[in-house]
Amino acid sequence: MRILVTGANGLVGSRTCHLLAEQGHEVLGLGRGERRAAGSWRYLSCELTREQEVAIAFAEASPEAVIHCGSMTEVDACEREPELAFAANVEATAFVARASRRAGAHLVHVSTDYVFDGDAGPYAEEALPNPRGVYSVTKHMGEQAARVLAPGCAIARTAVVYGWPPVAGRLNFGAWLLSAFEKGQPVRLFEDQIVSPSYAENVAAMVAELGVRRLGGVWHTCGAEVLSRVEFGRAVCAVFGFDAGLIVPVKLAELKLPAPRPLRSGLRVDKARGELRARPMGLTESLARFHADWKR
Repeated sequence: MRILVTGANGLVGSRTCHLLAEQGHEVLGLGRGERRAAGSWRYLSCELTREQEVAIAFAEASPEAVIHCGSMTEVDACEREPELAFAANVEATAFVARASRRAGAHLVHVSTDYVFDGDAGPYAEEALPNPRGVYSVTKHMGEQAARVLAPGCAIARTAVVYGWPPVAGRLNFGAWLLSAFEKGQPVRLFEDQIVSPSYAENVAAMVAELGVRRLGGVWHTCGAEVLSRVEFGRAVCAVFGFDAGLIVPVKLAELKLPAPRPLRSGLRVDKARGELRARPMGLTESLARFHADWKR
């Protein structure tokens, strides 16, 4: 199957390219600038906010399925630069969705738990989004663009994705924790933000399956367990042998961050657990895999 993956230099995108290539698919990964992830799949530099470049990439790939992982995900940066966030999360998604429809390719649009306000999580797929902040609003608008311009697409929401090794240029949440713990540095973690930590390879497996099987609708493709960031940090310490005393619990409101974050943004995964072959991983299994990756 010919599959195009955007965001191929990112954590989920690079893992998705690698997995699909291993499965024997013909994969073209799109990313900004030079290639930063190795693998047996083809790579093309593409600025997704330029529709002509997207059109050229689709002509090159002639895809049967598209996994759209490309996004501006730095929450505070989105708040500071809303026009860039709108271009990356809304306009680029519209270009990719329109090109997917024209190519007859099935689109999987990767979204986020932050489309919810966090007042009543964990959320099921049918819960009503109520985004707060530029990142959240633009990601929700991206979902709508995908639905309108690529009918039958899949919306794959994920959350707090972590993995090792990290992609060049940016530490994911889990890699950031390991970096600090190795140096014996204290880390401030939210004790009141409840999330669904997600192992990158597991997310990649789920979104890849949605593309290969051409499944539509909304899916929560994230970790199977909902817990606070402090609880996640302590679980990491237990598995890796780090000092849990380095964790400093704080309230989200104490840090006065530029962008709002949902407090209870965990996601329910009953649908994915019941219908996908690549099921959401529990914390024990995902941290064991994370630890094995780190030790290599």
